[in-house]
Amino acid sequence: MRVNITLECTECGEQTYLTNKNKRHNPDRLELKKYCPRCRKATLHRETK
Repeated sequence: MRVNITLECTECGEQTYLTNKNKRHNPDRLELKKYCPRCRKATLHRETK
């Protein structure tokens, strides 16, 4: 049930982080505040398809 996902910065669009999640417990898209090296600050990162 665990799938690999990529996280994309909402400000610049760079795909920086790879992680995994359990689709049964978290069916909606994951949103985390992570550090973006391109923006040089912590921004909101969303799950991409």
